[in-house]
Amino acid sequence: MSAWQLPFVRPASLEGRHFSTVIVGAGINGVGVFRDLSLQRVDCLIVDKGDFGAGASSAPSRMIHGGLRYLENGSFSLVAEATRERNLLLRNAPHLVQPLKTVVPLSSFFGGLLSSALKFFGRTPPQRTRGLLAVAAGLRLYDLLGRRQRVMPGHRISRVPTNDRRLFRAAIRWTATFFDAWISHPEWLILELIGDACRDQPRSAAANYCRVTGCAGNILTLRDEITGALVRVTADTVVNATGAWLDRSAAVLGGAGPRVMGTKGSHLVLDHPALRDALEGRMAYFEAVDGRVCIVYPFLDRVLVGSTDIPVEDPDQIVTEPAEIDYLIDVLREVFPNMAFDRNHVIYTYVGVRPLARSDADKPGQISRDHSVVVDPPSATRDVPIVGLVGGKWTTFRALAEEATDHVLRHLGRSRTASTESLPIGGGAELPADAAATERFIDKMTAGSGLGRARALGLLRRYGSKALPLAQRLAASGDTPLRHAPEYSAAELSYLCMETGVVHLDDLVIRRTLLAIRGLVTDDALAEIAGVAAEALGWDATRAHQELSACAAALRERHGVRLQPVAAHEPVPSAFDASLMASPVLGPT
Repeated sequence: MSAWQLPFVRPASLEGRHFSTVIVGAGINGVGVFRDLSLQRVDCLIVDKGDFGAGASSAPSRMIHGGLRYLENGSFSLVAEATRERNLLLRNAPHLVQPLKTVVPLSSFFGGLLSSALKFFGRTPPQRTRGLLAVAAGLRLYDLLGRRQRVMPGHRISRVPTNDRRLFRAAIRWTATFFDAWISHPEWLILELIGDACRDQPRSAAANYCRVTGCAGNILTLRDEITGALVRVTADTVVNATGAWLDRSAAVLGGAGPRVMGTKGSHLVLDHPALRDALEGRMAYFEAVDGRVCIVYPFLDRVLVGSTDIPVEDPDQIVTEPAEIDYLIDVLREVFPNMAFDRNHVIYTYVGVRPLARSDADKPGQISRDHSVVVDPPSATRDVPIVGLVGGKWTTFRALAEEATDHVLRHLGRSRTASTESLPIGGGAELPADAAATERFIDKMTAGSGLGRARALGLLRRYGSKALPLAQRLAASGDTPLRHAPEYSAAELSYLCMETGVVHLDDLVIRRTLLAIRGLVTDDALAEIAGVAAEALGWDATRAHQELSACAAALRERHGVRLQPVAAHEPVPSAFDASLMASPVLGPT
């Protein structure tokens, strides 16, 4: 396997194989277990009924954070763990995870002290905005809990600077500033973890669009969601890491339940240069009038706004409702009254379901974001134990995976031989540490590939240290930029199609690239990308048209992208035609 060939398989190749562990669910928690077990040389299979990371793991607020607001519920151990894991991700995946300066606007001095105390003791207080003293106390504790492996400065509180007086509403008198982190491309980190896992254990394998339909004895039946074919594998242990789908998967596997509930979080991506510039690279973290904590921060060249917290029954039937868009826009108008906001600023929406442990809390925000590992022992019909992951959040995936891995190792009668704590992820290994080292790295990329510096920097920001072998590969294939999406080339998209498990066009557009979330997918761009994918994956004209139509519908209906319906039998341009129409490369992402 080359440095840039990732180990994805189709279900048909799995028939009759045995794995020490089969992991069901290829979101961040399942993939974390896959990477950790493979590091211990345990041969694993990970499967998902959809694409890798296509559920809640592709729809977070893209924050890597300790959970400041969890302190009110007394979740000290969760915050300590999350701040520690945040610091580890900043070190282990610095190409994708970076510090995020955060500002909390404050209008009162004593507000929220009683409310915070009542919440801490499990009571439901009347809603009141938190003031300076309550926030200062929380941040002091937040700094203390995150002191291990500290990589960022502590908090500070000051009078509102002149620039911020024009940004926030007039009642704001102070600002509290602290640091958390954000992740640019969570779906790519999931793919990197899979690649790292199969480097450490070549007998491990990963298959998307592969659904588990039953478990009897030690045999798991899998269905290829593309062809409908059934295959069977055997296992010694099973891990249920399906998040909000945990109880449904448990029923199929013969496990216990119910154990989880879900709340959906909708997010907006805005094209609003004035707001982005005014934020000056910071996240605004504040309470809406209803007490819901909201966030607004610059995300690449856009602004990300989140989020709602609404209980849902069916995680497969969720979209961002018009009322949620209106709610978040109203919040923006409340906090930033000197700026105009309307639906025309919204270029992309997305929504995910948080997998939470079942609770009878009065409000979704009061439900613990902590996680646990539960084990269903073998039963009369099932010979293998099921290790279930309940709850969890993006930031703490490594710690939850470590706990689950230790459970699996005990069932297998094996011992841990290595830790993931200080293990770099994917392109985070040997990443240039400062500006001078980055310049030397780019010099090496350009000298070895002949690519321009802007293109090299763009690849470095997307793929970290893995950009070096990729640049050489792309140059050898002819790195001609696309006409309608010139930050990518046909060669780069072909690589993503052929070697990162792309099955459908939306896998490529929505999860392998950042084109969709940045609002860069137009009708012309989508048709051009479909032409590249069709050539790379061998789609005929009928399949290419089906994929183009389905992807356009998903972007319109699930993400609010303004695209036209694809006309019946509309021709899809070939990759060759697209390269003839190419224009010069723009700046890096």
